[in-house]
Amino acid sequence: MSLEAARKVLEIEARTLSELPSRLDENFLKAVDSLFACRGRVVVTGMGKSGIIGQKISATLSSTGTPSFFLHPAEALHGDLGRLVPNDVVLALSYSGETEELLRLLDTIKRLAVPLISMTGKKRSTLAQASDVVIDVGIREEACPLGLAPTASTTAMLAMGDALAMALLEKRGFKEENFAALHPAGGLAVKLRRVENVMHTGDEVPSVRPDASLPCVIYEISKKGLGLAAVVEDGGRLVGIISDGDLRRFFQREADRALGLAARDCMTPHPVTIGREELATSALNLMEARRITALLVVDGGGRLEGVVHIHDLWRTEMF
Repeated sequence: MSLEAARKVLEIEARTLSELPSRLDENFLKAVDSLFACRGRVVVTGMGKSGIIGQKISATLSSTGTPSFFLHPAEALHGDLGRLVPNDVVLALSYSGETEELLRLLDTIKRLAVPLISMTGKKRSTLAQASDVVIDVGIREEACPLGLAPTASTTAMLAMGDALAMALLEKRGFKEENFAALHPAGGLAVKLRRVENVMHTGDEVPSVRPDASLPCVIYEISKKGLGLAAVVEDGGRLVGIISDGDLRRFFQREADRALGLAARDCMTPHPVTIGREELATSALNLMEARRITALLVVDGGGRLEGVVHIHDLWRTEMF
């Protein structure tokens, strides 16, 4: 019986979500334009379960480039209305459109000439009639068997809020680097880290000239501890790479004359490289695809800038 009840809830909510795309019309586009043009903050408000959904929508907006905060309607009536200023836009959530605490905010919203966007299931409600833009989140039925607890209705609000936030993200041209800047901590930020944030630079980079003797190459590789040496010409232009594995194989083949040769004689020309602006995850994917443990980092002119080792990526706790 419990599984059957649970399946019915999920079926009702899935059907509710499947019907939402048909609600996307000119009103949705007007809402996106109004939020995009907002010079202040998007003030999201709602009571009860709608308020909880509103808090999530506000958080999603803020994390994707649209400054926002949640204003509790009851607290607004006891002083917090002072947080609302003329350059803001209000996004009000109420399925019935008749939530008393929200309706009591309308006079102030209109006095400040703040645009009002409502998300409601009742297009003829008081809130809808007072709004500049109405987003329809009406449903056939709640998933609650009693028809009382907000279930499918809050699911519809949440999904429509996500649609608004993602449409705004795209309209703003919000990119991965913008997302990383707003998420400096946590797993998401780590996965968006750039190669330049994890690579070795300066004296940490093992490098030799093409005419360096093999004993010098061995010393450089051992001293820097990254298992390789970059071979660079004048001006820092990268021409090759020598790994400790390359050296072992070379000595096996050329043991009699190896110590008399130079770096250019055993290097691998045209090594696999990456740019400093690439994502660290891209560096890891490239290493795994090529079955190598390090990448040399070069600029647009092919000049050596650093080296990123697979151990550096593991230490960032990316995965």
